[in-house]
Amino acid sequence: MSSLLYEEIYKIVKHIPKGKVSTYGDIAIVLGNKKLSRVVGYALHKNPYFLEVPCHRVVNRNGRLAPNFAFGKINAQKQMLEQEGVKVSDDNKVDLEIYRHIFL
Repeated sequence: MSSLLYEEIYKIVKHIPKGKVSTYGDIAIVLGNKKLSRVVGYALHKNPYFLEVPCHRVVNRNGRLAPNFAFGKINAQKQMLEQEGVKVSDDNKVDLEIYRHIFL
């Protein structure tokens, strides 16, 4: 995949506010192709901008956290979200009805 596409993904993810999450599919839709959700996941796993791009705010379509979070195990993503006020269930899911950020 093109590094330009990755940069576009990082730019989109920067717009997810603290205390909110989006799904890989949400970001793919913003890119104009809902089939790119796996590419979004791969780009975030390779995220070279840890402090700038809040990839911890991206979850799967069911609200589940990434089992292999790029900057630590699943507990690191959970801890980062909880520090922002996002409640994560014992089975590592976020309630998308409450915390989902919808891109307009």
